[in-house]
Amino acid sequence: MKREDFVPDKYKHMANMDIPLPIGHGATISQPSFVEQMCNLLQVDSNSKVLDIGTGSGYQAALLAERCKEVVTIERVYELYIEAKERLERLGYSNIKVIYGDGSKGYKKEAPYDGIIVAATTDGITKEWKEQLKEGGRIIYPEYREGHEVLVEGIKKGNDIIKIDHGYVKFVPLIREEENEEYA
Repeated sequence: MKREDFVPDKYKHMANMDIPLPIGHGATISQPSFVEQMCNLLQVDSNSKVLDIGTGSGYQAALLAERCKEVVTIERVYELYIEAKERLERLGYSNIKVIYGDGSKGYKKEAPYDGIIVAATTDGITKEWKEQLKEGGRIIYPEYREGHEVLVEGIKKGNDIIKIDHGYVKFVPLIREEENEEYA
């Protein structure tokens, strides 16, 4: 899989650089080293089902699809949803289901998930994500904290999520249907 397949034509010459690139509609394709780090932290295997929140160009979903049995990816921006759905189909990814909707709500219809990965910064883990994550499953996401964004690995243990910080990052904000989110 080549990153250049997931970036707009005018940025293809920069596709191999370890930087985020604009993909339109205020969104970016994350820098490859962050995507790789997040996918590794998820600790999934060929039997895993993963929820990917913030499809964007489909790059992260494609990387996950090469590691997992099934990827459900959800995008809030309709134009990005259409572009990613067509791109992933054209590239032959049959184990990715692309959904148009509010990622902050997760996707209950396919739950539970072995892992959840979020490609946009949020204030914390929504109650829906916590409910849709399997026991022992991991959620990887960037969290706003005291004016910074921190990459967080959360591991579900009973009714709790044990959080491990993995340094500062910079992502676009999660687009929500409602601003009155409830966090677990």
